[in-house]
Amino acid sequence: MSYTARRIGRILLSFFFRGLLLLAPVTIIVWALWQSLRFLDGIIPLDIPGLGLLTLLAIITVVGWLGTTFLYEPLAHFGEELLQRIPFLKTLYAAIKDLVEAVVGSKRKFDRPVLVRLGVGLDVERVGFITQNDLSHLGISGAKVAVYLPHAFNWSGNLYIVPAINVTPIDARAADVMKFVVSGGVSEVDDDE
Repeated sequence: MSYTARRIGRILLSFFFRGLLLLAPVTIIVWALWQSLRFLDGIIPLDIPGLGLLTLLAIITVVGWLGTTFLYEPLAHFGEELLQRIPFLKTLYAAIKDLVEAVVGSKRKFDRPVLVRLGVGLDVERVGFITQNDLSHLGISGAKVAVYLPHAFNWSGNLYIVPAINVTPIDARAADVMKFVVSGGVSEVDDDE
């Protein structure tokens, strides 16, 4: 093979990888959105594509509106009381409700990013979020805090109880820190945000 042919091959391969880098994230996002929309549209199966999704959005909006009216209190109280009587569902419902409230509700918990040193004499730290300062309700005394450590490329994580002295606040927006952690450390903070 001649030098020119190899050079053209390297250039074409470079273009291919650049195209892959540009198209892969967009394709994955479009695919995930499409699958999500298909799933949501299929919750209320109707013959007209998209009508199930619109119906679902309308129902959620009406329930949200009812939640701000006088009907909310008796319905919420009845539902909570019912769930409190079913042992496993009670625990699951409370955990999911608290998680949703922590992420999007008025009790946001993932708003204090920190670095956590997981052991004495270790120079390795993990990025996390303080979720509670007082753990006395769990019978944990002393200067310990609850720190949620999310995993990269995943919406899961671990909760650690660590000495407060091992925690160093991070001077950054919580959303930027979460994006950084979930991306495996490859995302950068946009200055214009």
